[in-house]
Amino acid sequence: MKSTELNTPAMPDVQGSVDERSVQIDRVGVRQVKHPLSVKNGQGAILGTVGVWDTAVLLPASEKGTHMSRFMGLIDEYHAKGMDAKLFKEMAADMLPLLNAEEGEIRVTFPYFITKKAPVSGVSSMMDYEVTWVALADKEKGVRFITEVVVPVMSLCPCSKAISDYGAHNQRSHVTVKLEATEDYVLDDFIKAIEEQGSSQLWALLKRPDEKYVTETSYDNPKFVEDLIRDVALRVKQWPGLVAYRVEVENFESIHNHSAYAVLEGTA
Repeated sequence: MKSTELNTPAMPDVQGSVDERSVQIDRVGVRQVKHPLSVKNGQGAILGTVGVWDTAVLLPASEKGTHMSRFMGLIDEYHAKGMDAKLFKEMAADMLPLLNAEEGEIRVTFPYFITKKAPVSGVSSMMDYEVTWVALADKEKGVRFITEVVVPVMSLCPCSKAISDYGAHNQRSHVTVKLEATEDYVLDDFIKAIEEQGSSQLWALLKRPDEKYVTETSYDNPKFVEDLIRDVALRVKQWPGLVAYRVEVENFESIHNHSAYAVLEGTA
């Protein structure tokens, strides 16, 4: 041990001191932390990505501050373990004793990639989806887990098809689904169940026969934004262990300079 370490005086723990203002803080922590993240995919393989993390806890009225560095240490400890819903909940539960807290939450948003084969040619490509995981931890009640995914699909206008002689306008749509469920599930399956509700799915790479398939499939399956959100909601309501859900659909209209939009919420 270096002599300088032996002679270093004890440093005061200012954050751990008592606060006399008697004001509880609902959440205090760190946010917008960009950090590598390893996620377990539907095949059990480990996918490398980058997460944007928010972590926070409840701070009692008597405590002056929380130990911010411990949030960073927790992220660093867990980021490479191959995260899934079970491990993410475990991470949130471990945060409470680490920060001496009664409740808190962890949120991470990351791009998630799924390898998809084109519908006719079978050529493989990777589609990206924006995923957010939220774990709400309570010392007495346990951990609630919420998933939010943004799934891009194609939608074709039924009205345009009905009145046009030569085709129908279509657009890319974003379906955002927030799901709270008591049962763990494979993220790939959840995303697939959502994107199957569009007029057509999307692929990152298509050959000419695939493009023909997508065009004709969407033409045979026209949907207003109202149709799309109802179909997604009906599918989500079938999800095992469902507690609550929220569906939001935005159609980026190809013949207007505005979007069509719908929101629907429900419980089990």
